[in-house]
Amino acid sequence: MSTGCSFHSLYPTEAQDLSDSFVSGEEDNGGSLLSNKNINNEINGNWLSSSSNSIHEARLKAKAKRRLRKNSSRDSGRGDSLSDNGDAVRGTAVAPTSPKSKLLDRKSRLGKGRGLPKKGGAGGKGVWGRSGEVYGPEEVDEKDPNYDEAQENCVYETVAPPLEEKDFEKTVSPIVQEYFEHGDTNEVAELLAELNLGPMRSEVPSLAVSLALEAKASHRELTSRLLADLCGSVLSRSDMESSFDKLLRELPDLVLDTPGAPQLVGQFIARAVSDQILSKSYIESYKGRVGCQYTRAALDRAAVLLKMTMGGLRIDNQWGAGGGQRPVMQLVKEMNLLLKEYILSGDIKEAERCLRDLEVPHFHHEFVYEAIVMVLESKGDKTFKMVLQLLKALSASSSITVDQMRRGYERVYMDIAEINIDVPRAYFILEQFVDQSFNTGVIDVKIRDLCPCRGRKRFVSEGDGGVVKLESY
Repeated sequence: MSTGCSFHSLYPTEAQDLSDSFVSGEEDNGGSLLSNKNINNEINGNWLSSSSNSIHEARLKAKAKRRLRKNSSRDSGRGDSLSDNGDAVRGTAVAPTSPKSKLLDRKSRLGKGRGLPKKGGAGGKGVWGRSGEVYGPEEVDEKDPNYDEAQENCVYETVAPPLEEKDFEKTVSPIVQEYFEHGDTNEVAELLAELNLGPMRSEVPSLAVSLALEAKASHRELTSRLLADLCGSVLSRSDMESSFDKLLRELPDLVLDTPGAPQLVGQFIARAVSDQILSKSYIESYKGRVGCQYTRAALDRAAVLLKMTMGGLRIDNQWGAGGGQRPVMQLVKEMNLLLKEYILSGDIKEAERCLRDLEVPHFHHEFVYEAIVMVLESKGDKTFKMVLQLLKALSASSSITVDQMRRGYERVYMDIAEINIDVPRAYFILEQFVDQSFNTGVIDVKIRDLCPCRGRKRFVSEGDGGVVKLESY
């Protein structure tokens, strides 16, 4: 006990001095360790020297800096930060140091501008310029090593390569097929002018005629008009003659698909001579040197038609005007003739074929109207039954659509008052015909219910006071 007391009594000032010096050293270094109460001057019973204390302090500062740097990069500048000497400073914002944000940041680094993308969005790799920007003509630099004086007088044009034979048919055929729909020869001339036909120019008439042989009569009329309009502007007379020569040579092959090809080609030749796109001596040039029977038949047909022109035949309308190109009065006359021929022959298939050859599906309501009027004006039941059978067959085969059939019946309903003036029993016959049409499936119940009824006056019994009542039957 005395030893311990003497130990404490011998070294009280030294221990006090050491602790004071240690604390004062900490205050000189910034006082960062004052807040740490767990740091002692003695570790495991050993006294710390000044050098070991400084190393330990440096490690603690580095660790605190690493922790703060990690928190600042994650929290984007929020939280505590260290000053230059390692002190913790709260509330100071630290700029983000993420490399990814620097790569995606397109704002000005100098703190200027409005924060818009660089160059107004026209910058960047592989970008020609901002949208809608129009560049002016570039001036030629005479000092350029690649400068050539001949380039200033050059005229650049788009040149189409000549059309090859293998591509001719698949290029020109759609043009002709589309012409059959719109009938505009000027459009065909413009499309052919854009093509570099070259030596294939003379093949256009033969291709058009071969396509028309398998088409309708109205399409053949359009083909004759097309050849007349193309001659002189796109094609020459020599092209026409060489093309018809090719048609005459290919007649044995054309007959396989179109049995009447010789007569049709003969009509095309006669029409071409009449339109002055072939010379008058074209047919005579073949006399004595024709060995093919089909060629001879075509030339004979053309010669006969040209001789008939002296008697008043008009070759310019030999094919007939198809579809809506015909006058309305002409179509009405042809439909009346068709119905009269049907009443005499009773051939439903022939009547259907003739109606289809008129090529006026939008005007079939006129056919229905004329047929019903013929029934109203007829005497006896023969016309009544035959017209009913015809309309039933045309409706079943869809030769006449439901809309056209409805419009034909409605037109009769509208004109029945005028028809009744000439035919007193028109209302009664119409009611019977409408009922039979509904029973056979020609019309539906809506059209049947629209049928008008004629009102009649009759006096009732004396008990009603002689009142006149309007009734219908």
